[in-house]
Amino acid sequence: MFLGALSGFTVGVTADRRAEEQTELLARRGAEVVSGPVIRTLPLSDEQPLTEATTALVAEPPDHVVLSTALGVRAWYSSAEGLGLLDPLRAVLRDATVIARGPKAAGAALTYGLDVDWVTPNATYAEVVDHLAVRRPAEGERPRRVALQLDGERSSGLADALRDLGYEVVPVPVYEWHLPDDLGPAERLVAAAAERAVDAITFTSAHAVTNFGHIAESSGRLGAVVEAAAAGALSIVCVGPVTAARARSFGFDTCVEPAHPRLGAMVQALVVAFTDRTVAVDLQGIQVLLQGRLVSADGGPPIRLTDRERALLEALARRPGAVVSKRSLLNEVWAGESDDHVVEVTVARLRRRLGAAGGGIETVVRRGYRLAAS
Repeated sequence: MFLGALSGFTVGVTADRRAEEQTELLARRGAEVVSGPVIRTLPLSDEQPLTEATTALVAEPPDHVVLSTALGVRAWYSSAEGLGLLDPLRAVLRDATVIARGPKAAGAALTYGLDVDWVTPNATYAEVVDHLAVRRPAEGERPRRVALQLDGERSSGLADALRDLGYEVVPVPVYEWHLPDDLGPAERLVAAAAERAVDAITFTSAHAVTNFGHIAESSGRLGAVVEAAAAGALSIVCVGPVTAARARSFGFDTCVEPAHPRLGAMVQALVVAFTDRTVAVDLQGIQVLLQGRLVSADGGPPIRLTDRERALLEALARRPGAVVSKRSLLNEVWAGESDDHVVEVTVARLRRRLGAAGGGIETVVRRGYRLAAS
């Protein structure tokens, strides 16, 4: 009946990198996509720290190398080539124990001919700490040296944790994360989430969650967005456990998360999460299907509802046959509105949209409305 598993639903995308690929994956499944980038990934504004770190590692090779991101691996090798240090860097990295945070970083390393000794199962920094904790230098031993490719954050809790274990850490910054120059699209996405006009928002990095949270907070809408998620009106979709952990720190207790931290898997996890979102009711012998903002009566072509029409029909469909008062509908669908005339107008419009099935929305005099579902 509907063209895709996500038909009728609106999904907000916060990414800058691979945003077009993500949009295409979502659109193929029928979603309407709203772009609101909250992050920009840029080369270092000052390459001196990267130059110094690479030079120091060539001069004094590390015992361990931690690769945090695929982008960081590629950027590090590219910068080393520009500095004339690519061959010496390759040599020292080949002799070190290489740890990759997840399969994407490991895959990038392999493309440069670098063997990876261990890959974190769930792409978390905590796993890196636990792995190196049992390999820490014994008391009196020479401190072991760790080259840590940073992930765009200006400071690293991982570096601090490894130093606490007794490691000598050489941070390697290769790119930076910033807010976008134009905050307009991100602010509009935040507003749509607060008003429950989007069904899901995707995050492909923890820093994107941080930026989204700060933008929402600065506009006074973070509380409304958290409430929408808690009520089930908004799904927070995270690419992996690190991103999900950051989302929880902002109050988003429930996240849609794939088993493996990859873009395609994240989109599929959203599809699975929305598989039970189609509502079916029988109105006066006519089957009506509601999926997101799309409604189809008696197998006819889908009709797109407004946000209010959809919310009103969903409110009635949650209790088929029961009378729902105008005041209840007003509170559920029009938060802050006091004139129940808007309920009457929307019911009349919804009946026209449903055609012959519209008569199944019955008026119960002085009490409200109900779905005459069979």
